[in-house]
Amino acid sequence: MAEVDAVVVGAGPNGLVAAITLARAGVSVRVYEAAAEVGGGATTREVTLPGFRHDVCSAVHPLGVGSPALTAMPLQRYGLAWVQPPLPLAHPFPDGSAAVLARSPEETAASLDGDGRRYHRVIRPFLGRWHDLAEDVLRAPIASWPRHPALLARFGTRAAAPAALLARLFRGERARGLLAGLAAHAVAPLGSPGTGGVALLLALAAHEVGWPFPHGGAQTLSHALAAYLRHLGGHIETGHPVARLDDLPPARVYLLDVMPERLADLAEGRLPRRYAERLRRYRHGPGAFKIDYALSAPVPWTAEPCTVAGTVHLGPSFAEIDTALRSACRGDAPAVPFLIVSQPSLFDPSRAPGDAQVLWVYGHVPNGWRGDLTAQIERQIERFAPGFRDLVLDRGTAGPAQIAARNPNNAGGDITGGACDRLRLLFRPTASRVPYATPDPGVYLCSSATPPGPGVHGMCGYHAARLAARRVFGPA
Repeated sequence: MAEVDAVVVGAGPNGLVAAITLARAGVSVRVYEAAAEVGGGATTREVTLPGFRHDVCSAVHPLGVGSPALTAMPLQRYGLAWVQPPLPLAHPFPDGSAAVLARSPEETAASLDGDGRRYHRVIRPFLGRWHDLAEDVLRAPIASWPRHPALLARFGTRAAAPAALLARLFRGERARGLLAGLAAHAVAPLGSPGTGGVALLLALAAHEVGWPFPHGGAQTLSHALAAYLRHLGGHIETGHPVARLDDLPPARVYLLDVMPERLADLAEGRLPRRYAERLRRYRHGPGAFKIDYALSAPVPWTAEPCTVAGTVHLGPSFAEIDTALRSACRGDAPAVPFLIVSQPSLFDPSRAPGDAQVLWVYGHVPNGWRGDLTAQIERQIERFAPGFRDLVLDRGTAGPAQIAARNPNNAGGDITGGACDRLRLLFRPTASRVPYATPDPGVYLCSSATPPGPGVHGMCGYHAARLAARRVFGPA
């Protein structure tokens, strides 16, 4: 006899959303989390000095504020408040100028010199259609018929293209550099299929829903999800590592917010041998090298737009960004890394004491790399903000090993839930029409190793839970 209807392993955003989705369907659910705190990649801690609150992994959530799953939940009642910086993104150049990704498409276009009209032509068909598009894009591509097939087909003709091909629509380096920085969030060479779609989706998100972050840090979102789940009757047990599914209470269904190879271990004996072997061969992408800074003052950016941007991309040209990504993918540390930078305390004073600031920075390195990228990262920041090093009060560095130790889902420092090159962003963990299901009808995968992949949006958990609810418990 089942002790509980459903058990979820892992209390990251996907695991919590899966549990909430089941609880809202009337299913009794229990969540087990190995760490002492819920959140997985969406946690906030004092990594450097007392009073400086740093996001340990994820920081800025355009796909969170625009997620069909999260927006359907009353998370504001449980403490979630989104902070929208005046400018979502700045992309500076060595001459002190910057391209910007603004809430306004017109402001963005104006920063791209002669490519403004071309940019507007690319983005215009999808303006005002975010919620329709998100429903169809943030899902497994062939699991079901899309709700808006004409819109998705129009988006897909450009989204399937590599960023390198999409960049040919633009003549100047400002637009090409901005595009490359957006596509780099896929952590794949810019010639990989689908990288153009990542850039296009993130650009559209800026115009439609912004690039915000939770007030108080990413942990606020995780706490809100956990509080809502408890309100629905769900139970969460932290500090409870799981070695095998057999160690858990009997349940009708298990949903696992883990990586595929971990699923194979947890469900050993319940899955066919060939399927388990495929899961254990799951390919991970490059790792991240992250630095959390405690600063005495705001970063002295040369380009003025950077001073009002929540996120800054450091790597001016398409070629420089692509070179950095290719280096990490082939096993070499980049000599000049492409950096993604977040400066939340400029817009949320709760993140640092007084006039001090926190800064969140990472670059890409080979999976499992054991070197130190600090010098290269700080040279790159100084290139666009001379005098930056003089403001550093403390720094907390985390290479791939430290990132994986904080969260086992980040194997080898991979924060994207698996390699995203070729078609691996769309078809993961295996080439399957319904990737959340396993050959065992009571076991489902709900981590970022399933579509739509990385990002704090909860859609992997949402789709897995909806499928499990339908197959195991029947129509509500």
